[in-house]
Amino acid sequence: MGGGNGQKSKMARERNLEKQKGAKGSQLDTNKKAMTIQCKVCMQTFMCTTSEVKCREHAEAKHPKTDLHQCFPHLKQ
Repeated sequence: MGGGNGQKSKMARERNLEKQKGAKGSQLDTNKKAMTIQCKVCMQTFMCTTSEVKCREHAEAKHPKTDLHQCFPHLKQ
């Protein structure tokens, strides 16, 4: 006979397991691609989601004699 709920659950688990195996990828690669903001003075990169506050903190801490907009020209907008 073999068409009970236990069999259906087992098949569903096996299907989901196969789907998870196919979706492998490195999170490190994704993180590297997201590093799009760059300080023009020291060339340090930041995540694309970095706020203006964090950019300002970096400029004040690392480059106190340099203007914020020299470090991060994209903030002029």
